Amino acid sequence: MINSAKIVRAVSILCGSLITIGVVSFLYGYFGSGYGVLTGVGIGIVMGAVFIFIMGIFLVATEEVVTKDKKTKYHNKEEAHV
Repeated sequence: MINSAKIVRAVSILCGSLITIGVVSFLYGYFGSGYGVLTGVGIGIVMGAVFIFIMGIFLVATEEVVTKDKKTKYHNKEEAHV
């Protein structure tokens, strides 16, 4: 559980900073400068950050389900031997 909380915190900090950088570069590219490439880079950074966040949450959820399943199987084996 503690390990999962660390992973969620790290993913949140990473993705939050990437989304901030992406939004700033998108807004600067769209409104501030004449370069359309910077707008696409900003959109790409935001999409990448969202993808990393979803994968991180999926990793934590999968880990929790596997850990819970292992504990349940272990307790069921103990009850069967008693």
